[in-house]
Amino acid sequence: MINEDQVEQIAIEWFKELEYEYLLGYDIAPDSENPLRQKFQEVILTSRLQTALQKLNPTLPDSAIDEAIHILKKPQNATLIQNNRSFHQMLLQGITVEITVGEDKKGEVVKLIDFEDVSENDFLVVNQYTIKGTKGNRRPDLVVFINGLPVSVIELKNPADENADIFKAYNQLQTYKDEIEDLFVYNEALVISDGIHARVGSLTATDERFMYWRTIKNENDKPILEYELDTLIKGFFNKEFFLDYIQNFILFEDDGKKIIKKIAGYHQFHAVRNAVEKVIEASTSGSKKGGVVWHTQGSGKSISMACFAGKLVKQPQMKNPTLVIVTDRNDLDGQLYATFSTAKMLLGQDPVQMDDVTQLRETLSNKPSGGIIFTTIQKFGLQKEEVKFPTLSDRTNIVVIADEAHRSQYGFDAMLDKDGKFKYGYAQHLRDALPNATFIGFTGTPIESEDKDTRAVFGDYISIYDIEDAVRDGATVPIYYESRLAKLDLNADVLKEI
Repeated sequence: MINEDQVEQIAIEWFKELEYEYLLGYDIAPDSENPLRQKFQEVILTSRLQTALQKLNPTLPDSAIDEAIHILKKPQNATLIQNNRSFHQMLLQGITVEITVGEDKKGEVVKLIDFEDVSENDFLVVNQYTIKGTKGNRRPDLVVFINGLPVSVIELKNPADENADIFKAYNQLQTYKDEIEDLFVYNEALVISDGIHARVGSLTATDERFMYWRTIKNENDKPILEYELDTLIKGFFNKEFFLDYIQNFILFEDDGKKIIKKIAGYHQFHAVRNAVEKVIEASTSGSKKGGVVWHTQGSGKSISMACFAGKLVKQPQMKNPTLVIVTDRNDLDGQLYATFSTAKMLLGQDPVQMDDVTQLRETLSNKPSGGIIFTTIQKFGLQKEEVKFPTLSDRTNIVVIADEAHRSQYGFDAMLDKDGKFKYGYAQHLRDALPNATFIGFTGTPIESEDKDTRAVFGDYISIYDIEDAVRDGATVPIYYESRLAKLDLNADVLKEI
């Protein structure tokens, strides 16, 4: 059985395989011959950050870079999670600084990460990174840096120690959050492992919310390796995947009282990546069938839909698309809208909820591009004297995202009414309203084999995450059925009277 130090060294080798640079914490400490920071209280590798920002922002003066670094080092909020959310926003959108041009001053944006070109960024893993905290020095096992910023912490425990399981690593991270809080201002993901087992979670996640990461290259690449940490590092920290994850798979839910940071699971990550690819293909090829994502109830469908929307609107091939999100009930419309409303940072815009049929028709008719529109399918009903639903927009960069896309809810069949005329279901009206739109469905239940209409509208499955997957990952609990005979007591007097 390997010990904790060996796990640490093996993990470093896995990072090296991903072409991360590696440095030992002691070799770059403030009191070393090659210090990368001035004080043990500092958590950012300032020299690497400065070099990276100069490379990413070649047209900006050094004063702009220095100001951005100053802003990064001085969190302005009262709580850790508020500062973490502010940092995440800077990571996605850059930092606005003021520079002097001649006698004038103007605002410029300092980019922190190049999300388009992975090779433009500086990826580094450091072990035994000493940080002076409120109760002395602390040394997280592994810290992952992008452009000098500590975006992930990996805490390991000895797999040979029966008393040091994976959740001891979780508890250790909670202690670190209290004692070296500055390190976690810049955190995008936490990893806990005992060498054998491994989980990934967000800054606010409880131990139950730390998740498996079972894939490496894609949804079907689920190798059965000796160490779960091997799969997690190679699948989660793959440079391209990690940047995509940071940009498109992290949300902050704020109800006014509490902020919860939510991050996607492996099934959501790969499903969304596949769905975006399929929708782009369907939109440009003319098939208009983006497919169906079937992820069982309780596996985070709403978050998957928000991440899909956030990633899709960034794709240049879609030319600033309009997303129309369709549900079949007002309560579902409200719930999904609430999820999207808290994901403004991810989406880059505010979603709009349609109050009535008139607003829906006017919005879709007059919108030249862009926008995320929520509506119920019933708003695509015919008005008086209408035989066919009018065309609202014939643009090709409209994507209809249907929640629970099934024939029973999105009726596509024609029926005879009392006057002997054919009437079509809402699905046909929706198609008539947006004839060149691309359709994609998200559902928590499987499509029935005889349901040809759903496939006719949406196409085949893009991703499947069924109840067995969810139970194995702990996303839901198994359901057991117990067969038993019901005990009946019959009144003999009443039976005689029957």
